[in-house]
Amino acid sequence: MSERKGIITFKGNPMTLVGPEVKVGDKAPDFTVADNGLATATLATYAGKIKIISAVPSLDTPVCDTETRRFNQEAAALPGNVVVLTVSQDLPFAQKRWCGAAGIDRVVTLSDYRNRSFGKNYGVLIEELVLLARAVFVVDADDTVRYVQIVPEVTSEPDYAAAIAAAKALL
Repeated sequence: MSERKGIITFKGNPMTLVGPEVKVGDKAPDFTVADNGLATATLATYAGKIKIISAVPSLDTPVCDTETRRFNQEAAALPGNVVVLTVSQDLPFAQKRWCGAAGIDRVVTLSDYRNRSFGKNYGVLIEELVLLARAVFVVDADDTVRYVQIVPEVTSEPDYAAAIAAAKALL
């Protein structure tokens, strides 16, 4: 598995990302994650939909909380053929609890806790922390990557407007 250094920092400290660099124009890598009911979800689970995929370290942190709430608000204005997925290493039970407490009803939370396939396949697994880096991918209905943002500082928010614009451009 490839390692990439110098791409991100966590609280100013350089981190190592495990996995390949996913670029615009690439075929979206597959993944195997767990939904809030422990069922397996893969890229094919969302076949035919435009996917905004938000990778976060943990929903129980302030920036991840803010980001997921923001994407939930944005998702309310998007048509049914767009799905917003938030992937973290949080256990599905914790994700379900957090979504209930936060009133999240438009974002689908998915857990990469089993084998970290999302993190490894999308190149956002932080080696030192065994958490996902903050990143946003927009994948079209044919599973081609159309937008990528790896947020340079994990404690910073992503560019919401750019991600939403990339998804809307595919409508």
